Amino acid sequence: MSFINFYVYLCHEIKLIQMLKQKNIELTIGGIVANDFRAAALFKNVGIDFCCGGNKSLSVACKEKGTDLSALAQQIDALAQTPVSGAMNFKEWELGFLSDFIMNTHHKFVLKTLPELVFYTQKIANVHGDHHAELIEVASLFTKINEELLQHLKNEEEVLFPAIKEAEKNASSEVKTTIVSEITRMQGEHEFAGGAMDKINVLTNNYFIPDDACNTYRVSLKLLEQFEDDLHIHVHLENNILYPKALKLAG
Repeated sequence: MSFINFYVYLCHEIKLIQMLKQKNIELTIGGIVANDFRAAALFKNVGIDFCCGGNKSLSVACKEKGTDLSALAQQIDALAQTPVSGAMNFKEWELGFLSDFIMNTHHKFVLKTLPELVFYTQKIANVHGDHHAELIEVASLFTKINEELLQHLKNEEEVLFPAIKEAEKNASSEVKTTIVSEITRMQGEHEFAGGAMDKINVLTNNYFIPDDACNTYRVSLKLLEQFEDDLHIHVHLENNILYPKALKLAG
């Protein structure tokens, strides 16, 4: 790179950093999506994890994925030029309301979809496993996801969410202890579920449908992809918005 080209590049990067500071954009993936949920689609398009990996900085995430930081930052900045719908501004919602939304939207989807996917993944592993050995591992991974999430959702609905609602009214020491201990454990469970779905994504080559796939095979991969998309939003709402705000109540 010539000196002139390097100088142009350096000026461009300085301008980018100044732009980000001026717009008060948080330089973490989770923070960016929490500020403007529409950014989730941008990160999904380039394969950047905004839920379990939401604590990474934008520059680190781009470097890991080989994504152009400048181009992505400009896209994020462009979102700020159009108003955000109030219905999408999860960061401004009260914690009790957000908890109910997560339960009535994402928990219901998970509870409906888990048994379907356990059945489908096991079926296609039995039928197509000889020619697609990865399906056997997919079925095994999803069985573990099923077991983990069923207990996870139960604990949230019966312990954590009621504790958060109670803390909004009266944050007793007992309630604070419950919130901290539950969130600490549940973040680890999120890591497991997110990591297992990431592995399924890799095993299936981003849910690629092979030529010899039957209808059940096709439906299974489409449903797995939908499940992963929903899980990313679900975990993002908890890891990057609900949990941090609840921990402040417990602080």
